[in-house]
Amino acid sequence: MLLLISCNSNQKKQNDNLVFRYNEHANVSSLDPAFAKNQANIWAVNQLFSGLVQLDDSLHVQPDIAKKWTISGDGKTYIFTLRNDVKFHKDILFGKDSTRIVKAQDFKYSFNRLLDAKVASPGKWVLKNVASFKAENDSTFSIQLKKEFPPFLGLLSMKYCSVVPKEIVDYYGTDFRSHPIGTGPFKFKLWVENTKLVLRKNKNYYEKENNVQLPYLEAIAITFLPDKQSEFLQFIQGNLDFLNSIDPSYKDDILTDNGLLKQKYVNTVNMVKGAYLNTEYLGFLMDKKESVTNSELIRKAINYGFDRVKMIKFLRNGIGMPAVNGFIPKGLPSFNDAKGYTYQPEKAKALIENYKLNSGNNYPKITITTNSQYVDLCEYIQRELQNIGLEVAIDVVPPSTLRQSKANGKLSVFRASWIADYPDAENYLSLFYSKNFAPNGPNYTHFKNAEFDEMFEKSFTITNRQERNKIYQQMDSLVIAKAPVVPLYYDEVIRFAQKNVIGLGINPINLLNLKRVRKVAN
Repeated sequence: MLLLISCNSNQKKQNDNLVFRYNEHANVSSLDPAFAKNQANIWAVNQLFSGLVQLDDSLHVQPDIAKKWTISGDGKTYIFTLRNDVKFHKDILFGKDSTRIVKAQDFKYSFNRLLDAKVASPGKWVLKNVASFKAENDSTFSIQLKKEFPPFLGLLSMKYCSVVPKEIVDYYGTDFRSHPIGTGPFKFKLWVENTKLVLRKNKNYYEKENNVQLPYLEAIAITFLPDKQSEFLQFIQGNLDFLNSIDPSYKDDILTDNGLLKQKYVNTVNMVKGAYLNTEYLGFLMDKKESVTNSELIRKAINYGFDRVKMIKFLRNGIGMPAVNGFIPKGLPSFNDAKGYTYQPEKAKALIENYKLNSGNNYPKITITTNSQYVDLCEYIQRELQNIGLEVAIDVVPPSTLRQSKANGKLSVFRASWIADYPDAENYLSLFYSKNFAPNGPNYTHFKNAEFDEMFEKSFTITNRQERNKIYQQMDSLVIAKAPVVPLYYDEVIRFAQKNVIGLGINPINLLNLKRVRKVAN
């Protein structure tokens, strides 16, 4: 009997080392790549599907189903040559072989589906600059752009652009969301919505590492505990292998004030941090004439008027980097190392006094609109700015109200963040292009500057990456000089994993990639 118990215990431990377990408190709404619009969906879809290209952890574009490609001299024509050994996950709908090789026609179908109004994919915008695409033959797929767009390859790495099989999608229709068939390292096994999602190893996966077929894991098990404190306790008890990001409910338990792992967890937990393509900021509506923030003096005073370094240390436990440079975050090659706004209270006071003198308004006041998640940051800024002579009120609204009001130009000062959709600074600078005014684009501040617009349009004609980075930095510096925003901090990816997890990695878009992950015996 003792022998049986011992054998069963060893078997369970061995099985545990083949299953990667993590929690999604936000739930997964669809396993269809056409709806991979948020982190929860993207992470699951990334294990199941693949596309023409992929990003490595340094955000360089690498081959995936396309083994190579060429770009025409005018930057408008992309020709991809596909691998001939990529198969869809097995399914009886494929017929007697239960699978088949991916062909260029599958990408034509997948892209047409992405554009189909009946599908209503939120990722349709990814192909907005595409004039046409064509399967030249089984292994050659071509894309023609309306105009040159150097970041286009990075866009194609998004999960929206994954390949899907027509016969499976046609059979399931909208239920493809819960019957996904892709080409990724893992295949679908079980989904009890809001309870558990299980993926199994794809034994026909095409990628290898050191001549060993990927993935190493046998399965992925995803739970859906909505409470972050409960998720943390499950991780500490060893029931989860991985914990993403940090939450105020447990940050002081696991981290020191300086953002280091507390001593009691050093022997059981690995922590890794890195740059995240996310800039947190305050935005000003530039064309709201009656607002005091219509004055550049006030906008600059706010930028100089609070200590970002202290804010990160005491309110974020050292997670994140003070945004004392530009709007483009660290983690992108075009990050602007030029000096931005640092804490200079006397300079801020002088700017406020100058505004009072010029305007006749001796009691300037602003209202910052935020959601509940960022009240502590806004209250900190409120206290600091009142010390320089600016009265600040805080309006706390639900996230949906904040998004709608921001898009419709109803807020004079608003807290916001911008997370990159693809790894190119154009993604950030598009927030200040005058033709992108919200609600028809992401320019929520309604910033308008002819010099900026000219550089923005010129950047599309520059194919040399280093030259393009230079013009990006010039645009970034111009934005900082005019101060339509207050950059608060550049966020960081922070990951906690059990000591026996190997190969998890980290990247600036916080994409979870499990095909190279292994678990070793404790």
